[in-house]
Amino acid sequence: MDMLWSGWGDPAKAAPLPESVTGLLRDLLGVTPRDSGPPALDGIETPAPALTDEARAALRTALAAPDGLREDAESRLRHTRGKSTPDLLRIRAGEVDDDIPEAVVLPSSHDEVLAVLRACVAHGLAAVPFGGGTSVVGGLAPTTKRSFVALDLRRLDGLLALDEVSRTATLQPGLRGPQCEALLNERGWTLGHFPQSFEWATVGGFAAARSSGQASAGYGRFDEMVLALTVATPEGTLETGRAPRSAAGPDLRQLVLGSEGALGVITAVTVRIRPLPTSRVYEGWRFASFEAGTAALRRLAQDGPRPTVLRLSDETETFVGLAQPDAIGSTELPRNPGCVAIVGYEGTDEDTAVRRATAREVLLACEGEFIGEEPGDRWEHGRYNAPYLRDALLDAGAFAETLETAAFWSAIPGLYTAVRDALTSTLTEAGTPPLVMCHISHTYENGASLYFTVVSAQGEDAVAHWAPAKRAANDAILAAGGTISHHHGVGTDHRDWYAREIGPLGIRMLQAVKAEVDPSGVLNPGVLVPLR
Repeated sequence: MDMLWSGWGDPAKAAPLPESVTGLLRDLLGVTPRDSGPPALDGIETPAPALTDEARAALRTALAAPDGLREDAESRLRHTRGKSTPDLLRIRAGEVDDDIPEAVVLPSSHDEVLAVLRACVAHGLAAVPFGGGTSVVGGLAPTTKRSFVALDLRRLDGLLALDEVSRTATLQPGLRGPQCEALLNERGWTLGHFPQSFEWATVGGFAAARSSGQASAGYGRFDEMVLALTVATPEGTLETGRAPRSAAGPDLRQLVLGSEGALGVITAVTVRIRPLPTSRVYEGWRFASFEAGTAALRRLAQDGPRPTVLRLSDETETFVGLAQPDAIGSTELPRNPGCVAIVGYEGTDEDTAVRRATAREVLLACEGEFIGEEPGDRWEHGRYNAPYLRDALLDAGAFAETLETAAFWSAIPGLYTAVRDALTSTLTEAGTPPLVMCHISHTYENGASLYFTVVSAQGEDAVAHWAPAKRAANDAILAAGGTISHHHGVGTDHRDWYAREIGPLGIRMLQAVKAEVDPSGVLNPGVLVPLR
């Protein structure tokens, strides 16, 4: 199944907002309903594909399957940009000319990927690797005047090897999250990687964007799971990783992870796996303030025991109900909710019971209030639903977008305040005062990630109205000591701030690597690495 072209996910799962939410949007933010919904797919005007006959023939020769090259309007539209709010607003408005691929290519092997890249070099085409299409940072919208093709990896979707002694699995990049888990689960294993995009994102995308799952406190980030990679480049094949750890020079796996298709196309990923848990339990805790809850999470992250899931919503997000996505608009939410944390445990029955009991003592000592398993169960049931809520807000005439960052624990309070203030002041000055919510989504011994959700009226031009707020937030992140992205990636949206974060020498190092593996500049130009 293809994802909804004008929004997120499965169209059957889309649902309108409850009246209580639309009333809140109207009264609090001045949101007015839209006159109409998104247009029909066949109502979007698309420019004719501009492949030359020679390029078309070369691409067809590179692909074994007769349907491996697609130039129809629907295929091209479904591979236009990603799923950020500006992406969706622009495609709903029919603005596709700048970012629509000339064709979609569907290789089914590593060798076919290499052949496609050679054809692109020979005929002056750029190539944009495409997994689940879930980028929210402009990772699928290259900065280039040349024609480009979307290199869709969905046909590389197998489990290549399973080493149960070493507890590793080698996966192809086109596997979506649920497919990957199903293949491992039936053999008694789990990857344990469950980002919000889990239902649609792919293994290759997880690696290319340094994804981080909702259970990262227990299973780790995706880049921590990766043991080896196979990468196709215009200059040949790169194989990285032949042992769990090595002192044989710099770790080239780390150069590929997070490279967002700019340095190569990932065609195989070897990851560590864990036994399928026999026990899963998620529960809710309430704290009087975000400060108090943050201190409790830090204590668990630093001193243990470490839960599998550990999240904390601030006062605003808790009140609105995003701490429990399926409770949005519910009359059951408490009048004085404070801040709700979701704490989860997965593992063997014994391990889960021991960690849960010990963590309970820590959380009580931090003046947390246990509020039962219902908040945890609600969170688990709705853990992948927030993007659908975003689409419903757009349909109702609101603007909704997210952004995230991370920092050391000592910088978290200042970072939280700086980003909230930047978003609030910029959007208020534009005449669309926002609701700004935040949660701690991932915790580490030395720091944490902050994930912000912003809702406001759309204004006259919703995309233009967001741009200065996004710039102000990015500036605030760097000024307060945060990283420009914890798990969404760089793309084109964050590229200039990433350049500031790593400095001129860091950028020149990346450009030098790109010049070596991609001297013709065909790989996702302008994404991650600034053009020379």
